[in-house]
Parts: sequence; structure tokens; C-alpha cells
Amino acid sequence: MSEATIGDVARRAGVSTTTVSRFLAGQSVRAEESIRAAVQDLAYRPSPAARSLRSGRTRSIAVVVPDVTNPFFAAVVKGAEAVARQDEYHLFLSNTDENVDREAAVLADLVGRVDGAILAPTVESDEAPLRAQQAGLPIVFLDREIGGTGSDLFDSVLVDNAGGSRRAAEHLLDLGHRRIAIVNGTVNSTPGRQRREAFLETLQKVETVHVYEEVGDFREQGGYQAVMRLLALEHPPTALFVTNNLMTVGALRALHDLGIRVPDQLSIIGFDDLDLAALLMPPLTVVSRPMEEQGALAMRLLLRRLSESGDVTARRIVLETNLLVRGSTGPTPTHRRTT
Repeated sequence: MSEATIGDVARRAGVSTTTVSRFLAGQSVRAEESIRAAVQDLAYRPSPAARSLRSGRTRSIAVVVPDVTNPFFAAVVKGAEAVARQDEYHLFLSNTDENVDREAAVLADLVGRVDGAILAPTVESDEAPLRAQQAGLPIVFLDREIGGTGSDLFDSVLVDNAGGSRRAAEHLLDLGHRRIAIVNGTVNSTPGRQRREAFLETLQKVETVHVYEEVGDFREQGGYQAVMRLLALEHPPTALFVTNNLMTVGALRALHDLGIRVPDQLSIIGFDDLDLAALLMPPLTVVSRPMEEQGALAMRLLLRRLSESGDVTARRIVLETNLLVRGSTGPTPTHRRTT
């Protein structure tokens, strides 16, 4: 049996299709009860395309992220999609590859094509989101934000990067480590800057600590190369803090290739839990955060902005992080690593 059409509803209710269309759009029309009864009797459901034409909405939302290969962004998209589905919105995923120009081009192309966007800005000095929002594209920031004039115009869902990094540093200090390294992402992004600043600030409170720092660009190969450089030093660190999950994978690969025993010779903490982190040998100590919840909250904020007319005060939500202590961190080695 074919699905009922708007013409079927009109004939059953004894009105014109125009009257049914106005009723479905929420307008007051004659014979409302007859139309409502016809819709129910025929189990009529307006097509998404028809609803879009009436409302001026596309029922589509874009999620724009800097790296689609990162499991964190996969998790937040899952959370966002679950909320969007409840309101019959469709999601489109775009990857900027941590490239400012590509992000600007993506946002410009989205104007008029989607109802809104969830965006993880490439850098904090980014101006493309402001231009896109001024052109009529509502945007909610995810995980990252921008600085300067206009930043308070955007809703955002972040996490306590500083608190998580601070707890990681304190944990390593409590274990007796005094040669401690951070493998960081780009410092012109919100997580790169906040995680670095809080970690180093905590270490600097202890005069006897020697701090090492390498940049891994939030990529697996960057993490691998950073750890290879650190462990080639005459006096390498005894502990590592790696500030995202992809770089942590690269760091673990480097430790495996060098035959470094964790945590006997070197302790390591990663930022963001991994599905297999608890199953590694030894299990990985991580700074954990509610990834799917971040995506779900960002979507709720965007839907709120789309459903309310006039000025809507921007909201900034910061979720807690937790240090999950597992087997990859231990007391400082009592002897130097030998090669």
C-alpha cells in the first residue's frame, strides 16, 4: 500500500490541499478537527522535503571537525547525532584537516545549505566563524573556541582541560618524577594552549623538576616522532604526558619500537580515554572526559538557538575531566635506562 499524500488528506477532510498545508504549518484554518482526524486515519506523514519548503528549513546540520580520524570526534558526532535524530534533523560531517583556509571555505559553502553548524575551530584567532554567523549560519563551538571580539556571540561546550592536565602533573610529581615531558598539540588551539599552560604551571611550582617539551601536532606520527626525540636525549624524561589520544597512540608505538618497559622505565599519561586503554599491558592512565555528552550538549544548544526567535544569550558549558589511574604510571625508575 502506498503512503497517503496531502491530496488524500484534503479529500478525506473535504478541504483544499492549500488548507491542509496551512494546517500542517501550524496556522489556524477551518475544519481543523476534520483535517486532524484525516491525518490520523490515513497515518499521513509530511515528507522532509515538504516540511523544509514550508518552514524555510533544510532539516540539516553540519558538524565540522579538524580530524575525522580522531576517535574523540567520532564519539562527539555519535552524541550529537542521537539528539538530532529525535528532532528529525540530518547530520553532515566535514573535515578541515586542521587547516584554517579549508575551514573558511567549508563554512562559506554551508551558508544557506544547512540550518546550523557545530564547529571545532582550527585556531583561537579564527575569523571564519564570525563571518559565517554574520551571513546567517548559527554556530555552536565544540571542544574549542575563538578569542577576541565576537567570541561571546557563540554557544560552546568545552571541558576542563586545565583541571585534567593539572591532575596529571600532580600525579607524576606524587610518584617522585622530576624529569617530566609533555607532548603537546598546536598551542594556537584551545585544548593545546590550556593543557600545556596548566601542566607546565603545575610543574614549575617544584624547583627540582626538569621539564621537557615537544610538539606533536595532535597527530599519531607527530606523537611518535616527539617521543623518539625525547628518548634520544642523554638524560631522557622518566614520565610523559601526551595531550591527545592520537599522539598517545604514536607515543606508545615509539616506546614499543625502542623496547621501553612501561612503567618500569617510563610512565605515561594520555589525554582522552581509548576503547582499548584498559586492555593494554599495562593499562593506560588517562585524563578522561564525557565525549558523547559533549556532542549531545552541543546539539541541544544549537537546536535551542534554532527554535527561539530574537536574541538568545550565548551559553558556555564546561564539563569535568577525571584522571583514571591505571598501570602505565608508577614510581620514578631507580636506575638509568640502558641501551
